[in-house]
Formats: sequence, C-alpha cells, structure tokens
Amino acid sequence: MNTIKEELYKHCINYVHNCIDTAQKAIDDAVESANDDTKSSAGDKYETSREMMQQDIDRNRKQLEEAKRQNLVLNQIEHKANYDVVQAGSLVITNLGKFYIGISCGQIQVDGSHYFAVSAISPIGTRLMFQNAGYEFDFNGKNFKIEEIK
Repeated sequence: MNTIKEELYKHCINYVHNCIDTAQKAIDDAVESANDDTKSSAGDKYETSREMMQQDIDRNRKQLEEAKRQNLVLNQIEHKANYDVVQAGSLVITNLGKFYIGISCGQIQVDGSHYFAVSAISPIGTRLMFQNAGYEFDFNGKNFKIEEIK
C-alpha cells in the first residue's frame, strides 16, 4: 500500500510543479507582451491594454503563490509513514471512496483504483482529519465510515 501512497504523493508533486511552471510562464509571457506593447502603442488603447496585462500578471502571481504554498504543504508530509489517526499524508479508505490527504488536485487513478487527493482544509478533509478507523460521519447526505488508514 505504501507504493500507492508514494504514487499519489508523486502525482501531487507533479501537479504542483506543473502549476508553478504554467503560472511562471504566463507571467513571463505577459511581462514580455507588456514590454512589446510599450514600444508600439499610444493613448487610451495603450492604457487599457497595459491595465489588462497587469491584471493578467497579478492573477498569475496569485496562482504562482498558491502553487508554491501547496508545494510547501507537500514538502512537510511524511508520505512514507503509516498512520493510526488521519493526518496530512494519510491514505484514508472509506466505504464510499479512497482519499489521500495532501493537496486538492482531484481524482487520481493508480493501479486501476480511483483516489481523491484532498487538502486537510477542504470540506471532506476537515471531516476526516484526526479521526480513527471506525469513525462515521455524514457528508453531503451520505454516510461515510473510515475503514482503514494508511
């Protein structure tokens, strides 16, 4: 089972690195475009264009900062450890699905099984955190039971 956790962890790391690369490239492209536009534009059109590019840069900087924050979260996870209580790095098997507690990056398929990578502060993550096997709770009208924690 640890190899599954390692695969899930690697997927999350790759996801974050891809987000970082994408945001950084978008920032670089927007800065380059703004610099090129400075050379060829004038008047109100220039100001509107420049403002839109600045908004693009700001949005991508926020995405970059969020991806870097997620990377820090992942770097703090002991992804090879097994746990008795749900915490970051846990693989939680419930009667209604399998959850990897790390960062929210959606559904991941490993060896033909589906897992959901969720953050500890996501709605489902907060319900799972610090619980033991056997814990039951209702979430979105469904009754979940933690069957196993890895």
